[in-house]
Amino acid sequence: MYNTFVSTQPTNYMTDAKISADYVLVLTTLPLDADTAGFARSLVDERLAACVNLLPAMESVYRWEGRIEQETERQVVIKTTRERTAELWDRVREMHPYEVPEFVVVPILDGNEAYLRWIGESTR
Repeated sequence: MYNTFVSTQPTNYMTDAKISADYVLVLTTLPLDADTAGFARSLVDERLAACVNLLPAMESVYRWEGRIEQETERQVVIKTTRERTAELWDRVREMHPYEVPEFVVVPILDGNEAYLRWIGESTR
């Protein structure tokens, strides 16, 4: 069945803003037994993040020190600005229980202008 709502044309939701990578999503994971809510609240309270999404438990399969491991973790999605990324990385390293925490920065190239502006205002 064909979805009539799908457009093949690129959409720019930011009416007056040029496309840039001023806003980012940062991905990390935490072990299932970690205080994910406390982790998220600290980042928002310290204005390092506008919003932190705590996804449900998931299984991660990865190679570590030559062995294939499997652990139950939670994916954490952090919405912030490119400007705050270095400070966020420092804070994540302080709070994170892993020796090598995931910290993947994904640029937001387009989006709701009001929402992106809110991210900027919430992290100042």
